[in-house]
Amino acid sequence: MVINRTLLYDFYNGLDERSRNSLDFAVSKVVETKKKTGKVVVVTGSGPNLHEGVTNLIAELMGKGIIDGVTTSSAVISHEMSGSLDRVKMCDASLFGLDRSKMPRGNVFEFTDLSDEDLDILRKEMILDEELLKKGRSADGRMVIKAAGNMAYPMGLRTEMLANEILSLSRQSGLPFETIAGWGCDNKTMLGMGAEKGLPVLVTIPQLVGGGNVGLALGDSIPIAERSRRLADMIGGADVIIESAVALTQEIHDGPFETYTGHGIWSWWHGQPVFSLENKTLVRFDLDENLRLVQDLQKESSMIQEAINKGLPKTKISKIPFRMEMSAFARHEGSIPVIGDIGMIWPVFAVKIADELDIKLDFISYKQETAEGIEMRDWIVRNVKFIDREKMLKKFNEWNGRR
Repeated sequence: MVINRTLLYDFYNGLDERSRNSLDFAVSKVVETKKKTGKVVVVTGSGPNLHEGVTNLIAELMGKGIIDGVTTSSAVISHEMSGSLDRVKMCDASLFGLDRSKMPRGNVFEFTDLSDEDLDILRKEMILDEELLKKGRSADGRMVIKAAGNMAYPMGLRTEMLANEILSLSRQSGLPFETIAGWGCDNKTMLGMGAEKGLPVLVTIPQLVGGGNVGLALGDSIPIAERSRRLADMIGGADVIIESAVALTQEIHDGPFETYTGHGIWSWWHGQPVFSLENKTLVRFDLDENLRLVQDLQKESSMIQEAINKGLPKTKISKIPFRMEMSAFARHEGSIPVIGDIGMIWPVFAVKIADELDIKLDFISYKQETAEGIEMRDWIVRNVKFIDREKMLKKFNEWNGRR
């Protein structure tokens, strides 16, 4: 994929001056960390991370040795199992005699745009409603690219059903759902690249609810305590933590085993392993300017820490809507807020790091409404394949044979 550097410079110049400076500082911290063989992990949400191609870019950076682990949401796992982005046909559900009261808002029913070859793969795994598919092919509708395997037939249903099978394998083996699913996923996804490189990809506890049955299966695959420990090991071993368009991060990066801003004191008290965010770099890509404002208030007057020390409500003290993740982030000396559209921030961030480390990137994301972004999204639809069940089972059997 050819990198349009002119467009990336336009993205860079479209950020405000403080965000440009913060982005450059974040790049320097990642480059410094990688030159010292340190670790960088990403805490990512769903939504724009998928639509802007960021999850695929993160997979590329994992493959190139820049990112060493990822936490994400169950929705992202569901979408990556289905190929990241799909082209679907959105139709009026009344054309198929479906119960309107059970349809999404607008009475819409979607069909995944699949080749005959892909449909034949699915026919080996599940009984398809051939009459429904036939009606869908001839029905009026509009074609849309959206997060894969979500509400469309048959890919959404297939992913829901496959989740039960993966859950069964998790219970047999003690392995997380994400590990087993990753064995069958395309290596242009975070799950697939994580499996290929032996890098952790884990859903955080606040992000377990989502992705339909995939979220339920993820939650049931390993105990909450084990998931907390695995997440703590990943984040505790990182030198740089990058948060990308994700909520509730204070409950992600501190949690029950972190001692600097979190609740880890009692785990330590009882002799359990703990870690500290102190001396780590905490980068956040976010659209909310209040994040930077809260950090300014803390730096100028220690307002947030004082509110905590006095047991006062931070929203009333700061006079702004206060999100949970603002507290630890604002008080952390190594935090770097980069305010702007992640569709602009991530490609610039990735290319600057790759250039500094003399690494060639084979994929780059772009803001989705640009011509390059439209082409990128189409490329993802065509080239990032849904999870290969046979490959997953083969890897599982190989792993089981080595025990």
